[in-house]
Amino acid sequence: MMHHPLIGTPQDRVDGRAKVTGTARYVADFETGAEVLHAHVLNSAIAIGRIRRIDTTRALAVPGVVEVFTHENRPRTAWFSSSYKDDVGPPGKPLRPLYDSSISYSGEPVALVVAESYETARYAANLVEVEYEAKPHETDLLKQLPNSYVPKKRRSGINPPPRPKGSAASALESAPVKHVARYLIAAEHHNPMEMHATTVIREADGKLLIHDKIQGVYASKQYVCSVFGLSEDKVRVVSPFIGGAFGSGLRPHYQLFLAVMAAMALERSVKLVLTRDQQFTIAHRPETWNEVALGAKPDGTLTAIRHKAIGSTSRYEDHQEAVVNWTNLLYSAPDVQLEYELVQLDIETPTDMRAPGAPLGAFAAESAMDELAEKLGVDPLALRLHNDTQTDEVMNKYHTSKELRAACQLGAERFGWRHRPFAPRSMRQGRELIGWGLAFGAWEAQMQKHAARVMLDAEGHCTVGVATADLGTGTYTILAQIAAEALGLSMNKVTVLLGDSALPQAPVSGGSWTAASAGSAVHDACARLKAELLLAAQTQRGSPLVDAKLEEVMFDRERIVLMRDPMRAVSLQAAFAAGGRPRIVADGQAGPDQLTQLRYSSHTHSAVFVEARVDEELGQVRVTRAVSAVAAGRILNPKTARSQVVGGVVWGIGMALHEEAMADHNLGRWMNHNIAEYHIPAHADIHEIDVIFAEEKDMLTSPLGVKGLGEIGIVGTAAAVANAVWHATGRRVRELPMTIDKVLGLTPAHTEAR
Repeated sequence: MMHHPLIGTPQDRVDGRAKVTGTARYVADFETGAEVLHAHVLNSAIAIGRIRRIDTTRALAVPGVVEVFTHENRPRTAWFSSSYKDDVGPPGKPLRPLYDSSISYSGEPVALVVAESYETARYAANLVEVEYEAKPHETDLLKQLPNSYVPKKRRSGINPPPRPKGSAASALESAPVKHVARYLIAAEHHNPMEMHATTVIREADGKLLIHDKIQGVYASKQYVCSVFGLSEDKVRVVSPFIGGAFGSGLRPHYQLFLAVMAAMALERSVKLVLTRDQQFTIAHRPETWNEVALGAKPDGTLTAIRHKAIGSTSRYEDHQEAVVNWTNLLYSAPDVQLEYELVQLDIETPTDMRAPGAPLGAFAAESAMDELAEKLGVDPLALRLHNDTQTDEVMNKYHTSKELRAACQLGAERFGWRHRPFAPRSMRQGRELIGWGLAFGAWEAQMQKHAARVMLDAEGHCTVGVATADLGTGTYTILAQIAAEALGLSMNKVTVLLGDSALPQAPVSGGSWTAASAGSAVHDACARLKAELLLAAQTQRGSPLVDAKLEEVMFDRERIVLMRDPMRAVSLQAAFAAGGRPRIVADGQAGPDQLTQLRYSSHTHSAVFVEARVDEELGQVRVTRAVSAVAAGRILNPKTARSQVVGGVVWGIGMALHEEAMADHNLGRWMNHNIAEYHIPAHADIHEIDVIFAEEKDMLTSPLGVKGLGEIGIVGTAAAVANAVWHATGRRVRELPMTIDKVLGLTPAHTEAR
């Protein structure tokens, strides 16, 4: 009898019970009792300038305050004399908290109060007196567009726009039909449920056990060792559970530096948890301006694409994202010009946020494609399929696989797209106008070098260890599925350990590469372990598997079974007894295949269909239906996979209608730095979301055939909502979020078409 497969079946999260019962421990949950000190950050009140005077006398006088660190008394650390390279950070110089009196952005740390209790530290921080010398600042992207520049140094892992093909300017000039428009997306701030935090436990021997909110524990370990000049055996970083990250935890933030600095200086354990408003000082998606120009023949064939984007960054780092490449990745044209530039502002460095760059470029490109379809008088879906690329024209490579058309067909059928009237304002129910919109999406499918360790004991219990993180995506569950199926065990016989720098090394969890990379490493470790188990089984006296090869057996129900004769089998328990070992440990590895990378391009693809209802008088928009059809290779767990896509769609709806970090350019700071005024979708904003996975076989992208799902759900969603709002109202909104004033046309637009 064949073992029932686990991969590809919907399985409950193995960590679900721990999370819903409160036994899952997050960063702020780790401490050793009363000996842990609590720290609170005081942030700058100006955008740029310097600290003229800082007085900590009143704060130090508060009972329970242990120390107040400023630039004047900070410990001397290796940070200020050595060069630290951030593996995922942009070119430039990372923020150096409390380095000197200079201020680079509003919200930069200027003091750290350490006390016996959190309440004392926070109260005392209010008593620190700071006198500033402010300089003129600039935080307005639109005013600074004329000062944009092409970054001199490329950010690692971010493909710059390719060289122009042909002459897009000439092709646009001669195009029978053309569309040119500008699009603007507001800055968005990360607001995970779990605030960024660090708990540093200083052990008796001086070693540091650090609990840090990070998407890769080795990133924090590398940071601490480099910055503080510590040997690797002195630092261990642990982060088993993360309460939301999606880019905000890709690189260490200032709370890690400050907590470790205080713990080392005071020789005490220290906990530092950022407040909700301090989340607005560390991580946001950059405000981004786009201009898209499309030229086409009367039959809809694209003759020219020009897409230029300008994103905001800080003065001290060049944050870069892939924004414009997606347009030519999705649509074919002989003459293409893609440009990406930056504007430096007096703000904190932006950071990656779910599918960094792609939703920004997709909103502009997919809105432009809809506007072109309107001018041509053709169905927007038909126009997209007519110009669908058969190869990756950006990288000039073949696709490992591309089932976008199959996803389109499934999504359009489920949504009922064929019943969509072409003209806007054609559907109504009561006071609400109804519109249907769609958009395509794509995200790169990558593998990163991963290591994994698998241990099986004589009782048949398997332990899987990988240093990678689970952001809530289901990594614990899929790795348990992979190991259980490979070894013929039930899932309750598998324990997965993650988020610990004592485990086999892994990069940060991001970019949708974790399932393919960590999963393949676990699969490789299991294959090595199976080879040892078979060898042990063959040493058993009179073994029925004595001449069997590994490819001739299967592991099923805690047995090793000869596939051509299932009666010939050896139990795992018997194999252990014959081998004479209490446990077997195997290490596995996985990483990208260099030859495949040279020849092929690999992406997930999606087609998003949205129904929006707009109150004609109030301008209120409701997204009442969404269908996201995704082609993402092999789906390891349809249940967790669906959740990933649903989460991306919800985030895309928020991007379209809610999320906006509002800056007061007179003060040079974010004004709505709280959940009350920074709007995100609530339960009442989210209605029916349907997820469909197109069948896609792709063994070139990863050994498991996995492409990844973390990012793709958001990519085209905001554009689909915008296109649905146009179809409902006949009014094109080219700025996100599409707030009521914009939908009603009451606010002067910063963008236009020509």
